[in-house]
Amino acid sequence: MTFLWTTQEMITAMAGRPFGTLPEGITGISIDSRTIGPGEAFFAIKGDRVDGHDFASLAVANGASLLVVSEAKLPALGRLTVPMIVVDDVLVALEKLAVAARERTSARIVAVTGSVGKTTTKEMLRRALEPSGKVHAAVASFNNHWGVPLTLARMPADTEFGVFEIGMNHPGEIRPLAKIVRPHVVVITTIAPAHLGNFRNLKEIAAAKAEIFEGVEPGGHVILNRDNGQYDFLEKAAQAVGVENIHSFGQHAKAEFRLAEYDGAAESSTIWASFGGETRQVVIGAPGRHLAENAMAVLAVVSVLRADVDRAAEAFRLLSAVKGRGARHLLSVGAGSFTLIDESYNANPASMRAAIAVLAASHPGAGGRRIAVLGDMLEMGTFSQKVHAEMAGPLLAAGIEHVWLAGPEMAALRDSLPESVHVEYRETTEEIADFANSSVREGDVVMVKSSLGLGFGKIVSALLDKYPAIPDTGRRN
Repeated sequence: MTFLWTTQEMITAMAGRPFGTLPEGITGISIDSRTIGPGEAFFAIKGDRVDGHDFASLAVANGASLLVVSEAKLPALGRLTVPMIVVDDVLVALEKLAVAARERTSARIVAVTGSVGKTTTKEMLRRALEPSGKVHAAVASFNNHWGVPLTLARMPADTEFGVFEIGMNHPGEIRPLAKIVRPHVVVITTIAPAHLGNFRNLKEIAAAKAEIFEGVEPGGHVILNRDNGQYDFLEKAAQAVGVENIHSFGQHAKAEFRLAEYDGAAESSTIWASFGGETRQVVIGAPGRHLAENAMAVLAVVSVLRADVDRAAEAFRLLSAVKGRGARHLLSVGAGSFTLIDESYNANPASMRAAIAVLAASHPGAGGRRIAVLGDMLEMGTFSQKVHAEMAGPLLAAGIEHVWLAGPEMAALRDSLPESVHVEYRETTEEIADFANSSVREGDVVMVKSSLGLGFGKIVSALLDKYPAIPDTGRRN
């Protein structure tokens, strides 16, 4: 059997104390007792809301072969006979194991941050690098103080490319994560007003993102969005910490990896990517200019890593949007169908505009409507009313005539839209979900977008539960 870690390696890395008869090794690591698999180690992390130690017995019942627990919690686990490694602090132990994982690998490491597009870019990188070697990347959006160490600790020793996503809500959060990831290549997708309530302006957001440069390995590369207003600031910040190789992507005439042309369709995109003295036509299997911009960043990474650019570009054809981030569902209603675009995972002004643009490019069926179902963008602070009201501009420019809103902050958008737009406003997610469930009709294209805290995934789930899915056989609205 191939182990992810031997238990002796874990004990040494984490400075832990063995308790019971330990297995020779483990096949994986989990912090979720519900999804842990046989042969895996369960790290009983104490989070903001729950303490993993309270779920240790469930982890054992679901197949955990080893527990990593806190010394202080050991007496409460006395009835469990499963082997354990006892440590002072479980999260700190996971961080130590992450450091050991980074030290033992010869993989080329990529770290992605930015206000918008981190997870999508990470997934595109996973797909683009797979033709060139064994890739290890974070699942979902594991980009915080426990998600990044967990992803590192899960990285097999023989990984050839590691792809990590690093996020933040406040200054000082990226720096320690970047220093354990130690990337060879860093991508900053863009700087936009996300988490604006925790910052005074975009420059402060850019400064917090720039912390990632402090982790770049000697001789490493930084890839920046040349179209973003914070480009000059970020370039200087990278230079200030000694990064020598700074590259740019975007439509800007001076971009090293230039998006020369974009042709968007309802279900896909075609771009012409100009770099390295030639222009490549690249088909992306999902729609949206924002994906085209992310693709340019990914091509830049593949190029500086000297991986196979042609096969990476070809891999984009197979790209499809994921749950909460543009996934499409063709659903049966009446004698026909409607299209649901699931953008429910999160929202800020930049990603909201991108989602509206995708809706604008869609093709409703006969008698169908383009419907934007929008919820609050959280963490906007004192800027909240302004940024919500400003969404009227993109909606009107896109010709969206049906807007369904929920959440207290979206009242500002409701009040900013003219009478020519058919607006439905409800205070709660549940109310707008009920309305949507009874109001969609044949030919509609319905796009659902909000910050995660609004729970707009409930709207998506309600529609998926009520209306049968139609298999993807080429039919499109």
